[in-house]
Amino acid sequence: MFDLDLLRTFVAVVDAGGFTRAAERVHRSQSTVSQQIRRLEQDLGHRLLDRDRTGAAAVPTEEGELLIGYARRLLGISAEARDALAHPGRAAVVRLGVPEDFAGRKLTDLLSGFARHCPRIRLDTTSAWSAELRRLLAAGELDLALVKRDVGDGRSLARWPEQLVWVAGRDADIDADPLPLALFPPGCIYRDRTIAALEALGRRWRVAYSSQGLIGVQAAVASGLGISILAGDAVLPDHRRLGAADGFPDPAESELALLAKPGRPDRAAGQLVDYLVAALEAD
Repeated sequence: MFDLDLLRTFVAVVDAGGFTRAAERVHRSQSTVSQQIRRLEQDLGHRLLDRDRTGAAAVPTEEGELLIGYARRLLGISAEARDALAHPGRAAVVRLGVPEDFAGRKLTDLLSGFARHCPRIRLDTTSAWSAELRRLLAAGELDLALVKRDVGDGRSLARWPEQLVWVAGRDADIDADPLPLALFPPGCIYRDRTIAALEALGRRWRVAYSSQGLIGVQAAVASGLGISILAGDAVLPDHRRLGAADGFPDPAESELALLAKPGRPDRAAGQLVDYLVAALEAD
């Protein structure tokens, strides 16, 4: 059994990027937060966070990356259960798909905001790569999905342009041959764009780091393990943007699109569509 309080602290540390800001978010002392993370690591038998020398900053290890998705889901289910008990009666369910490379904090803000906005609608959220989400939609296993795709690649309920940029660590050797890359697994549009662009440039490359999660790729780039293509809003202060002057022409834009399963969305799905469109337009 997972201790939800420990998972809540773990998610806070990952989202805050360190122990000091996480302690402020969960209204505990930094030492208490550190103790809770150690307890969770001991319970699971894995180191979940890599700390810097001061112990204040932290990024997830490979095991931490694996746990973070499950932790968010478990906490979400717990919140749903509390809400269902607080408001008895049958709640409408909307099955929403979200891409693996969607910024974690942005996603949780969207989902928690909708839960407050429409407490009588329960979200059943699935995280997968965009190609898999489109398959699930076509099969009727999802009601709605946010997907990353090429601009104008089919119909959508709404879509938002996404600027893509080359990023490297501050001290990364961008002339290395072959060029080390930090990538998402196959099926991610960012991975496909990165490899296709380098092939077009005639650059040799190798995969130096691969991660299922955005946080892992961001950390790998920041540490100089490899370069990558990321969405502009995923660039960190520790990243260096690369451009044509560095030998990396600007990548073509992609887009985030809101898609629905075949047929007309029901009332509950329509409420989620309205909320997502308003929230993402305002972002």
